[in-house]
Formats: sequence, structure tokens, C-alpha cells
Amino acid sequence: MDSKLHQQDNDNDHQYVLEASIDNTRNLALLLKAVHFRDIATVCATSEGLKVTVEDTKSVQANTYIQSSLFHEYNINDQTVIFKVNLNVLLECLNIFGGKNNPGSITTVKICYSDCKLQTMEPDDILDFEFTPSKVINKIIMQSEILKEVWADLDMNSDVLEILMSPAEPYFQLTTKGTLATTHINFSKDSDMIESFECTSTLKIELLRYYFNFRYQISLIKPSLRALVQSTKVSIRTDDRGFLCMQYMIKMEGSQCCFVEYLCSPNVDDDD
Repeated sequence: MDSKLHQQDNDNDHQYVLEASIDNTRNLALLLKAVHFRDIATVCATSEGLKVTVEDTKSVQANTYIQSSLFHEYNINDQTVIFKVNLNVLLECLNIFGGKNNPGSITTVKICYSDCKLQTMEPDDILDFEFTPSKVINKIIMQSEILKEVWADLDMNSDVLEILMSPAEPYFQLTTKGTLATTHINFSKDSDMIESFECTSTLKIELLRYYFNFRYQISLIKPSLRALVQSTKVSIRTDDRGFLCMQYMIKMEGSQCCFVEYLCSPNVDDDD
């Protein structure tokens, strides 16, 4: 079955800027749901694949990377194609063609960018967090399972989540402060669940007593749980300004892995 999200009339007369066909719509839906905390997403297509970006309040940004190899047909006739799309509508279309109503079927969906029945919009400028590897001061790679368990123990009614990373104990600590109690969750850098632990001891860290202690609005962190529950590994990084990057590795049906990334700015009202 070949379901096409574009005009059927005069189909052969169209020259599409982007054509992408995928056999397993569940893989595509899984990655889109991981960033679906707002309805409007910006899609950036290149020869390497699709980058789908969702933003909120200029403080949090989610990116899901869908490699071109995930599609069995992928053609782009320009260096870069950028447009906005309503994720609600797109996910409903994917669910119709390959959703829960047809669990045993494999449906091919072809997405074309031109004159579409699925109405696209002109894109706005995407926020640049300027989060670069050269500015990263802390990096932890860990199994997602332990982080899923930790979220259940933290107070999600707290206004902020405090993240501490240190080359000395407690190494990695998550803290929430509720009206009745303060909750600390500590991780040893030698834990079996932590695959990599890097905390750079620069002069700036020494002035801060060898640790970085940043706070983030819980409301900005919560959307990333959509990606966490689907993931098997997570990379947590902070840069020298306190900006947080959480990258989740999600295994697709088959052997491929894709990545979803959340970027979050620190709490600027922190007095500590």
C-alpha cells in the first residue's frame, strides 16, 4: 500500500523539492512524539536527513534527527529545505496509515514538499543556543533506565531542578526542593549505569570550589521526559554558561539508532 501526503491530481507534473518514503511509519511517529510538546515544528531537510525542531519561550529547544538512511527513498533537490508543520496533524496522518489499528501491517508513506494537502508554513528563525563542544565543561553518558527511576523520586512540583557535577563527591547530584522536603539523588561516577563521566577542573571550577551547580525550571525540563521514556542511553552536558544539553539515543525497529536532543537555559534568577 502506497499512501502519499501530497496532491494526487497532476502528480506527474510536480517537481518536488523534497521526497521521502518510509516503510515503517511507527519509527517516524516515535521520533516525532519525542519532541511533541508544542504543536508547531520547524523541519530542516538536507542530504543527511531531517532535523525537526520544537521551541518554547526561547528557553528550551528540542531537536530530533532523522537520518536519510531511515527512509527507503530520500531525494532532495536543494541544499537545504526549511518549512514549518503542525505536528498534531502530521502525527494523526501517520497514525492513520500505520497506527495501532493496523499493528501487523507495514505501510509505506511518502512525504513530498511542494503543494501539499498537509499545509506547511513559512519558518521563523530558529534560536541558536551557541552550544558548542569547545564550551562543554561537563559530560555524563548513562543508561536511561536509572534516570527514569530517578524522575519518579524527585518532586516534580518543585519550581526548579538543581544539577550538580563535580570531580569529587557527590560527583553527580539532582536536587528538587518542595514545600515539605528537599530531595537529593546522588550518582557515583563509578556506577555501572554510568558509561562515561567527564568533569573538567578549570580555573573557573576551582573558583566555584570545584563544582558547577546550575538550576533549571522544572517546566522546561519536563518535555524531555517524552524522549527519555523512549531512549536507552542519555548524554547530559553543560557548558561554561550553564546551558544544558540532553541527548537521547532511541533504538528504532530494526538495527538503527536515532537521536533526540533537548537544550535548556539555566535559571537566570539564581542568587547562589
